[in-house]
Amino acid sequence: MQTDKALSVVRAPSRLNKLGKRFVKNWQLYMFLLPALTYFIIFHYIPMYGVQIAFKDFFATKGIWGSPWVGFEHFTRFFKSYYFWRLLKNTLIINVYQLLLFPLPILLALSINEVKNGAFKKWSQTLTYAPHFISTVVIVGMLVAFLDPNTGLINNIIGALGGEPVQFMQSPGWFRHIYVWSGVWQHLGWGSIIYLAALAGVNPELYGVAKVDGATRLQCIRHISLPAILPTIVILLILDLGHFMSVGFEKVLLMQNTLNAATSDVIQTFVYQSGLLNGQYSYAAAIGLFDSVVNVILIVVMNQVARATSENSLW
Repeated sequence: MQTDKALSVVRAPSRLNKLGKRFVKNWQLYMFLLPALTYFIIFHYIPMYGVQIAFKDFFATKGIWGSPWVGFEHFTRFFKSYYFWRLLKNTLIINVYQLLLFPLPILLALSINEVKNGAFKKWSQTLTYAPHFISTVVIVGMLVAFLDPNTGLINNIIGALGGEPVQFMQSPGWFRHIYVWSGVWQHLGWGSIIYLAALAGVNPELYGVAKVDGATRLQCIRHISLPAILPTIVILLILDLGHFMSVGFEKVLLMQNTLNAATSDVIQTFVYQSGLLNGQYSYAAAIGLFDSVVNVILIVVMNQVARATSENSLW
């Protein structure tokens, strides 16, 4: 045991020396990392100190330290509230809906990769990427204009075909479809960029050899293209599950009204209303912490599943 302790004491300085030498040798690379590390420390790690207000009855005049502890009172209040299940159901349905459409960017990337006409390939990429750069406010404004029951383009077409105008933006039944599919239109092309980059790294000779052996285009996609981007698919799926409970509240808030609230009320908008509008900071912090804990559990479980079933995982 004394020998083991002596060896551990000797190894510690040697590891520090190796780390120091590595830092001196590659100090330029570490300097490039410094701005990103500084950003995460200031805006992501230091604010974690304020998470404790979820367990306190926070008063701004008393500060975080001066506010009294209440334990899990805010969590219990949220779980027992009449709107808890509605918020949870709406959040889960929207996220599951979006998750079911996860393969669409993969299909788009595979389709663009198979296009041989260079000019058409560039044109299609530009056309699908462009909506990503439109702000959320403008997107919602376009939805309101196109779906207006009186002057909207969609309702004009429905009227021309003999149908009655549809209150799309006011209907709870239409909210989820409009929210999800408008998001697909906006981010589909941008989401395919990473897969296209992975496909660009595939050796073209593999496709040539496969065609010589008589493989069809679908067989090339199945046995060459898909295996090449499978690690990327797994990593992005894990990252998507990491914010599974976090529906982007800006778009939901802009699309929300009293008529569609039955399906548009989600946890993120409720946190905004409780915390910023009603001043219930501790209550909103508790709900946000619950949301984050679920996301962390999901990403850890998915990472473990991915590591157990394949060689690809985040850690």
